Amino acid sequence: MVSGGTYGTEDIVHGAGYGRAILILLLTPLLWSLPTAFMIGELSSALPFEGGYYAWVRRGLGNFWGFQEAWLSLIASIFDMAIYPTLFVAYLTRMFPWFQQGNRGWWVALAVVIACAALNIAGVKVVSLTSLWLFFALSAPFVIMVFLAPFKVGALVNAVTKPTTSTVDILGGLLICMWNYMGWDNASTIATEVERPQRTYPRAMLVAVCIVAVSYIVPFAALWMTGLKPTAWETGSWADIAGLMGGPLLRIGVVLGGMISAFGMFNCLVMSYSRLPLAMAQDGMLPSVFGRLQKKSRAPWVAIIVLAMGWAMCLGLGFARLVTLDIFLYGASLLLEFIALAVLRFREPELPRPFKVPGGLFGVIAIGIPPALLLGFAVARADHESILGMSSFAFGMILIGAGVVAYVVNHLLKPAGWSAPAEKPQPAA
Repeated sequence: MVSGGTYGTEDIVHGAGYGRAILILLLTPLLWSLPTAFMIGELSSALPFEGGYYAWVRRGLGNFWGFQEAWLSLIASIFDMAIYPTLFVAYLTRMFPWFQQGNRGWWVALAVVIACAALNIAGVKVVSLTSLWLFFALSAPFVIMVFLAPFKVGALVNAVTKPTTSTVDILGGLLICMWNYMGWDNASTIATEVERPQRTYPRAMLVAVCIVAVSYIVPFAALWMTGLKPTAWETGSWADIAGLMGGPLLRIGVVLGGMISAFGMFNCLVMSYSRLPLAMAQDGMLPSVFGRLQKKSRAPWVAIIVLAMGWAMCLGLGFARLVTLDIFLYGASLLLEFIALAVLRFREPELPRPFKVPGGLFGVIAIGIPPALLLGFAVARADHESILGMSSFAFGMILIGAGVVAYVVNHLLKPAGWSAPAEKPQPAA
């Protein structure tokens, strides 16, 4: 649930150029993804609970910070989830420009939200089946382009491409790179639905970091050989570049792949995010209505519908702005997870940990430093973008503060917590 393929990475080259883009793509997984994967590996192996990172922070830091972790994750998801329908439309319009007119693209994006919500209410098994074949479909066009690149060295130096509207600079490119490498903790929310999570998660995280990095870097390195100008890149331009490399059939393949990628990633993440309200309802921190499961599929249908309404509200904000807000808010929740990792290692040293971050307590603290420093770039960018007449930073801080208000109101309404079921019903496996 981190990568849907190379789609959505184009603006990294536009903002940084080929050499710096590849350097960013090489360093980001080391400074951003691997520390997160190590953290997730230890916590998911020690505490494979429904709700994942929410459950870890709640256990390590208490109810207040557990609530804030869930709040930040859900608020970040509103912007994160709007990105995938936006990418779906970006690739669709490369083949059918008609959808760029008026609000047609917005209606298509809304249809993606509704369809994926319905798929998830149908059950987790549907999601897993639709996700399995995505890997093969998404990889094929880029494998072909990498294969063709040595035969087209310097051939695209003077290529005429569609004028771009991207205003992404090197900082924006870095944030887009961070977005493409984030989301490692999402799978933790469905730990109870994974066989042998103590063994599965750590191995899967480390292998996935390497696979994702290669899938991003190799296609860009191959296209660099062709001499195509960095200014030709923007979100969705893989389709036009594929046409230059292999003709209309390859272009169609990339368009379809981009749409499938966006749809598939959204579909998978609905499953992940919907487990947060479910886990909170089961813990008595949200009304029990959020814990209602569909009778046949056992999917948390109320949570999915409410979240889908929030995701739909952010359609149309634009790719770059959505990425900035997403990383800013997601980063705050990620820092809480790193803090919980250190606190749990200190408070519960005897807790069985099939996988442990090496280096003792110092190692646990040290791995959280690089991601925290990278998040400073998100803060800097958020201060220079605007939404609703204010900076994205101010808007993000209001949303963060609203989490504190929500907790206080929640506590005042139900000091002893909302009634939780006597036995926690299990979602679909």
